[in-house]
Amino acid sequence: MIELQQPVTRLKGVGVSVELRLARLGITTVEDLIGHYPRRYEDFSKITPIRLMKPGPVTLRGQVQQIASRRARSRRLSITEAIISDDTGTVKAVWFNQPYLAKSLATGTEVFVSGRLEFRNNDLALQAPSIESVNAETKNTARIVPVYPETEGLSSKQLRGLILPLLANIEQLPETLPEEIIAGYKLVSRAEAMSEIHFPSSTVKLSRARHRLAFEELFFLILASQVIKQEIKTEKAPRIKLDVAVVKRLLAQLQFQLTDAQRKAAWQILQDLESDQPMNRLLEGDVGSGKTVVAMISAAVANASGHQVALMVPTDILARQHHDKIAPIMAELGFRTGILLGSQPVATKRPVLQDLAEGNIDLLIGTHALLSGPVKFNKLGLVIIDEQHRFGVQQRQVLKQKAGRLPHLLSMTATPIPRSLALTVYGDLDISIIDSLPPGRQKITTRVTRDKERDEVYSFIDQQIGEGQQVFVVCPLINESDKTGSKSVLAEAERLQKTVFKHRRIGLLHGKLKSDEKEDVMVRFARRDIDILVSTNVIEVGIDIPNATIMMIEGADHFGLAALHQMRGRVGRGTQASYCFLLYDNLSTGAAERLAAMEKTADGFRLAQIDLEMRGPGQIYGIRQHGVLELELADIGDTKLVAAVREAVASFATKPSAMLKYPHIKERVNALKAVTSLD
Repeated sequence: MIELQQPVTRLKGVGVSVELRLARLGITTVEDLIGHYPRRYEDFSKITPIRLMKPGPVTLRGQVQQIASRRARSRRLSITEAIISDDTGTVKAVWFNQPYLAKSLATGTEVFVSGRLEFRNNDLALQAPSIESVNAETKNTARIVPVYPETEGLSSKQLRGLILPLLANIEQLPETLPEEIIAGYKLVSRAEAMSEIHFPSSTVKLSRARHRLAFEELFFLILASQVIKQEIKTEKAPRIKLDVAVVKRLLAQLQFQLTDAQRKAAWQILQDLESDQPMNRLLEGDVGSGKTVVAMISAAVANASGHQVALMVPTDILARQHHDKIAPIMAELGFRTGILLGSQPVATKRPVLQDLAEGNIDLLIGTHALLSGPVKFNKLGLVIIDEQHRFGVQQRQVLKQKAGRLPHLLSMTATPIPRSLALTVYGDLDISIIDSLPPGRQKITTRVTRDKERDEVYSFIDQQIGEGQQVFVVCPLINESDKTGSKSVLAEAERLQKTVFKHRRIGLLHGKLKSDEKEDVMVRFARRDIDILVSTNVIEVGIDIPNATIMMIEGADHFGLAALHQMRGRVGRGTQASYCFLLYDNLSTGAAERLAAMEKTADGFRLAQIDLEMRGPGQIYGIRQHGVLELELADIGDTKLVAAVREAVASFATKPSAMLKYPHIKERVNALKAVTSLD
């Protein structure tokens, strides 16, 4: 019987050292081990006669004619050589530091051998191939062989040795999908899928296994979203009536026309606010598309109807920036704005908390400190969350307690989300998209730059500073790291100040600075007291310095497309031509594709789709780390699969007794519902 929750230490061959290595891969239980899917496969299933073998991957069946080990001249290296023959010829096989093979494979043993036939030192031989007796159950030869994600000291061969014995009892593995779904969509059983995904008996069966497991991954994710959506509909929210006069007065202050995309998004939100069902909407738009203006319209309408609004942002810097811009505009409309940060001294928080509780603050701006215990609203009607895709069930309950009932919820993100991902991961949210930029936004010239061109870039930067412009220099690290060789903000700021830009004013910004230190740096940069701001990607979200026209990103190959696009969006916000230079440490294939995409397009939605295809959703949106998205096999870009799963979920979720019939499904859905990306 397979006991899924038992620790891997109960398995044969898992001692303390192997346990630690498995833990590095996130494997602590038998269930984790079975769920550790191969990342690719090597097809050694075709047996080739020795006479017909050509250089490259091959598999043969033959007999060991002779085998022996010897020490190389260095004495640190042992070489094992074997002569393998079949009816058509003979071939040599060579292994390094595996002397035990000479003892375990007697002359005359019939074997399968799989590996690469290579020409080295004027000799054609199989280099370090896998070899197994024909009488044994093969796991490394003569079949489609799985290759797993590995870690130092733990190879795919070892993982195959641990996983194969578990599959003897795989039929006992409990089913997870409803039987009517399995039958209706002609899916193989979970047991068969798990067996074939690890040790496929054919490419056809491997394809069926992948399809079944991908279907399952999406089924639970989409089902959880739909359950959340239905539960929210049972709640009651305050009706917020549209006040057209307030909207007109607000727009008159801004002195510019809304784009059609902004108008459409604002209208969708205002219609939601008039309903007594809680709004649960995601407003997405590219960098600089004008999401904040739409949020201000929503806040002003809520304030005009007598309801308070909370605007939550991820950092103190962004909270202060929003407050400084929004407060004067809201004051002209007669609404009072406050700010509340976790880093504020208690003495300055106390009057804000009192005014909030007494209803003397209409719009409160802050970080997630707004959810803390002492914060009490008088009449909270709308919560706006900037750069926060998901708001978990636990946080909703906190809001409900503070507001007396569930307030309307508007999330905003400047990370464009491909439609296929939005339908799957954010299925509980209604989505509004601002897909055009306001007129006047400057085009940003982007260039992938080699290190030998650095002096040319520095010269250009110095010229721009001389003309009154400012510069961001972003580094991947705060401190030096010998392992990566990447530049750090501390070392780079010091180097630039002492050498090429010793005549310029350089500032430093990173996540480990205290809040008041960060604020001081940003105030000085905004005041033009700093020419070059050397920073980590803490400036990725929301920083608005119109006079900054150059973004220089060191180690650009260390960042994903979404992050690179966000950082590039920190320039081009004024009237001057702007530039982004992408310098790289190691231009691997994936990095080269990402940087080339940055050069070719400024369309955030197109870049998001490329990033999704290249790296997968979990890495892009940081969701995997929070447990929301655990997609190992499902391809969200597979629209046919996504559509089929959504259809299956819709059919299943409409049956009142569905969850009662399958308690394990309810348990899994509840686990997904409880997840939030707020720490």
